[in-house]
Amino acid sequence: MKDKLSYLTEIKRIFLKKRYKLFKKKSKLIQNNFRSFYYTAFVGFFLIFIFAATPKTITIATIIFSTPEIIINKSKSNFEKIMKNKQLELKKVEKKKEKATFKDLFYDIFEFEGVEDDTIRLSAATLKQLFEDTKYNLNDVRKNKVVKPVSINLLPNEIKNIESSKKRKQLFIQIVLPLILEENERIKLDRKRLFVILNKNNNTETEKKWLKNKFKQYGVVNRDLTTLKIRIDEIPVSLAIAQAAKETGWGTSRFALEGNALFGQWTWNGDGIKPAGIDDQAKHKIMRFNVLQASVRAYQRNLNTHSSYKEFRKARAIQRDNKGKLNSLELVNYLDKYAETGKEYTKILKIIIQQNFLKDFDDAKLLPRSEKIKKLI
Repeated sequence: MKDKLSYLTEIKRIFLKKRYKLFKKKSKLIQNNFRSFYYTAFVGFFLIFIFAATPKTITIATIIFSTPEIIINKSKSNFEKIMKNKQLELKKVEKKKEKATFKDLFYDIFEFEGVEDDTIRLSAATLKQLFEDTKYNLNDVRKNKVVKPVSINLLPNEIKNIESSKKRKQLFIQIVLPLILEENERIKLDRKRLFVILNKNNNTETEKKWLKNKFKQYGVVNRDLTTLKIRIDEIPVSLAIAQAAKETGWGTSRFALEGNALFGQWTWNGDGIKPAGIDDQAKHKIMRFNVLQASVRAYQRNLNTHSSYKEFRKARAIQRDNKGKLNSLELVNYLDKYAETGKEYTKILKIIIQQNFLKDFDDAKLLPRSEKIKKLI
């Protein structure tokens, strides 16, 4: 009986041992199956991620490593470098030595050629009546800061015969004020468009073409946007009136009446008026214009591009950056190179501005000629 029990126990032990081995084998198989499932799932998710991320990765790589033709807004940092007289880093294509030509700088002034043929020179009396009929008087302008868009192309010959200096000055200001404001409005619109372009990461072909023309027009040979921004800016109205008054004797000079030259700009080529009493060896003449408007535009372009007025433009840029408004009595100090008399010339301009209260016109606005222009402003 004992032997039988021992035998049965041994059989049971062997049976349990085999069953345990079978259970262990199945458990291992199940474990391997789970590992295979996790591995397959991981590989699947990884492949899905790769395929999903590839297009975005390509887009980002294109943005980072490609070199599309765009205008990058480095205006503020570049402006600070200019203020510190640091050399700007230019692209290789921009380092080519170019030269601004007279034709490039004044191409939009040539559009006035031939205008005089259709222009009638009005008398001083007619102009006075015209201003009264349109209710355009300087007292209202000083009060309301609004100027009627009355455009006069030629000075009246009788202006030199007006005995009252007050009336003569008043008539002269009434004639030149709308012209100066109109040219400032042109510059203001250009400046506004430039800032729109500066605030974009990339630009249209139309914008690139416009920029290219403005680089030429303002003599920016290295296509530096910061320099262009500094050059495209207004001339204070009071300063422009004072210089026109000084250069023409309030509209009575021969250069103003014969050549519509309000600012006495010199020229060494082309048509001009030779000053009386100068040395026969002198080759310069006073630049002649077909209409007064052309003279104002040429004057502004001169101050905005010529190397002699670099300090003037720098001081103006600082005023814009700090205050937003321009102060003619401070800026006039940087025009000592405009005339041979130097600092004495700037002192006279200050006196003209102050004695005639010309700063009253600095914030005057020209009434728009059309709804389209009104919306742009």
